[in-house]
Amino acid sequence: MAAGPATYWTPGTPILWRYRENAGEHFHIARPVTVVRDDEELLAVWMAPGTECVKPVLADGTPVHLEPLETRYTKPRAVQRDRWFGTGVLKLARPGDPWSVWLFWDPGWRFKNWYVNLERPLARWAGGVDSVDYFLDISVNPDRSWHWRDEDEFAQAQRDGLMDETTAGRVRAAGRAAVEAIGAWGPPFSDGWQHWRPDPSWAVPSLPEDWDRTPAHVSS
Repeated sequence: MAAGPATYWTPGTPILWRYRENAGEHFHIARPVTVVRDDEELLAVWMAPGTECVKPVLADGTPVHLEPLETRYTKPRAVQRDRWFGTGVLKLARPGDPWSVWLFWDPGWRFKNWYVNLERPLARWAGGVDSVDYFLDISVNPDRSWHWRDEDEFAQAQRDGLMDETTAGRVRAAGRAAVEAIGAWGPPFSDGWQHWRPDPSWAVPSLPEDWDRTPAHVSS
């Protein structure tokens, strides 16, 4: 187990992968994950099927994605405990990168796609990593073709004041850099992670009661 932000976690260690609100300091997404690899080049974690997570919902409990886009980011919100159903997700993040790369599988371990999640570079603390999601994403198919995801949400977030022009420009630049990485087909796309499988001895990590605690020390 990591003793502080300068230490690396050993494989099998449970940590939290969290996201702060875009217009505030509270955490609204928290996912217990298991460390697969952690070193100076890469943090890889596994989110197992059935993992209890925290996700944002509207104040009345309505799932966010069911709210029309025009009011999705302006209606009052709350957080709700839920479980990650379906297949698990492997998340890969290189230190300092303004994105992480997620791998999805269909049932039976049939590889589905890579997903580039544009976000603030991960900040490490003793119990996990924190970030801010920036709405815009890229889906990458097994044949290496790709397309933008959630451009409408990215635009709406700017209209609703969740992201200023400077931040939006940085996100677009990060997206272009990610597209260049996809075109070059370097790490992590070329590393064969789609053939990886979790250690069957790993238990599904639990969601701690203090999942939203403020880290004492944080580093990127």
